[in-house]
Amino acid sequence: MTSEIDSFRPPTDEEITSAEAQLGVVFHPDYRAFLKGGGDVGNAVFDPAVVLPGSGYCDLFEIAQYAWENAGVPRDLVPFIEDNGDYFCISPSGEVSYWSHNGATPERWPSLSSWFQQVCVARQ
Repeated sequence: MTSEIDSFRPPTDEEITSAEAQLGVVFHPDYRAFLKGGGDVGNAVFDPAVVLPGSGYCDLFEIAQYAWENAGVPRDLVPFIEDNGDYFCISPSGEVSYWSHNGATPERWPSLSSWFQQVCVARQ
């Protein structure tokens, strides 16, 4: 019997804690809840990063490593969505920011829920 990993199921608390340790960050509680909820982005046109093995282009570890090392994203921001070289990132305080392939932008949301409402629900 071969066991397959479902990389798109919601992760457990232990898997999220392991991901934090691997990345050397502590996720904001809102982001932990977002991950546990399956990273639902409603009807948005992008896919959120996943902390489970086998997630391909949605692999949080690969996204974060590339963003931190090549795109200039500061190490304290967790890029939870990559979209064609641009990133939505969450800070330790829970603020969400948009980081373009050209660098920092003024686009910010005070929380993951406000980002979700504007970007994923209203699609603005």
